[in-house]
Amino acid sequence: MADGILRIGTSGWNYPAGTGTWNGIFYPPRPRRPRGFDQLTYYAEHFDTVEVNSTFYRPPTREMGRSWVRRTPAGFEFSLKLHQAFTHPRMVQRRALKALPPDAAAAEPPADTVPIITQADLDEFRAGLDPIASAGKLGALLAQFPPSFKADEPSREYLRWLLDAFHEVPVAVELRHRSWSEDLAPTLTLLNEFGAAWTQIDEPKFQFSIRQNYLPNVKGFYYMRLHGRNVEKWWRHANADERYDYLYSAGELKPFAETAGAVRSLVKKMYLYLNNHFASKAVANAVVLKHQLGEPISGEYPEEFRARYPEAADAIAASATREPAK
Repeated sequence: MADGILRIGTSGWNYPAGTGTWNGIFYPPRPRRPRGFDQLTYYAEHFDTVEVNSTFYRPPTREMGRSWVRRTPAGFEFSLKLHQAFTHPRMVQRRALKALPPDAAAAEPPADTVPIITQADLDEFRAGLDPIASAGKLGALLAQFPPSFKADEPSREYLRWLLDAFHEVPVAVELRHRSWSEDLAPTLTLLNEFGAAWTQIDEPKFQFSIRQNYLPNVKGFYYMRLHGRNVEKWWRHANADERYDYLYSAGELKPFAETAGAVRSLVKKMYLYLNNHFASKAVANAVVLKHQLGEPISGEYPEEFRARYPEAADAIAASATREPAK
C-alpha cells in the first residue's frame, strides 16, 4: 500500500489578543499589515489543513463556511470540532445557569450527563458543514469528550447514536477517561463499526488519563492531536490559554514524527494537529514536524518568528535547500 496523505496543521488560526497572541510573531503586527491582510489566507500559504476549535463554542453557519472556502486554495481541508452541546452537557448547563437571574441560578450545575440533542441541533451543525463539504474541503469532525465521559452503557449508547447521526462524514473521537482503554475491545468495536478514528492525544498524564498506543484503529484515516505538556497550568491557570503554553523540543517531537511515518503507510489519510497554540508555539512545532517527516515547508516566516523559535528557523532553512522529491 502506498503511503497515505499526511496533513499537518494547527488547532485554530485566530489568536488576536492576550499574552498568547500570534500577532507580531507569526502574523505581522497590526500597524504594519498590508491592506486587505487576511489571517486565514496567510495561514493557508503555510499549511494545507487547520482544525477549527471555534465551532466548539459556536456552530458554523453557511455564511461562515462559504467564507472559509473562498479564502483558502483548492485542496485545503478544515477539520471541525463538534459544538459543546454534543459532548459537554455540563458546560452548556453552566452557561445556561449564568443567564438566569441571580436569585434563580443554582450555584453549580448537576454532574455531567449524556447530552440531549435535538433535530434542530443536528440540522444547524450540518448546515454549516455543507458549503465546506460541497467544496471538497471537509477533513473530519472531531468529537472531543471531557475526562468525565466514562465508558458506561449510557455513554456507549450515546456515542453510537452520535456516530450514526454523522455517518456521512469522517468522525474522530477524542476520549480521555481511562475506562475506555481499560475495556478496550468494546471501544474498538464501536468505533470501527462506523469507521471512526480513535483520536490519539499527547497531553499531561493523570491518574484517570486514557492509555493509548498510537496505533490506527481504522484504515480510512488517522487523527492525532498534540496538546502540550504543561502539567503545572493544566488544571490551575489564570487564563485558559496558559494550559497550552508549551513548546515541544525537536527531540520530544521525534517520536511523533516516527509514529506518523509508520502510520501513513497503513491508512489512506492522516491528520496531525498541534494545539499548543500559545504565542504561535503550535506553528513552530508544526514546522519542525514537517521537516522531520521530509514534508515541504511553504510560505514566508517573519524574522520575529524565526528568532523566537530557532529549531523552527533551522527547519525552514534546511527545507529551502532540500532538493524536491522526484
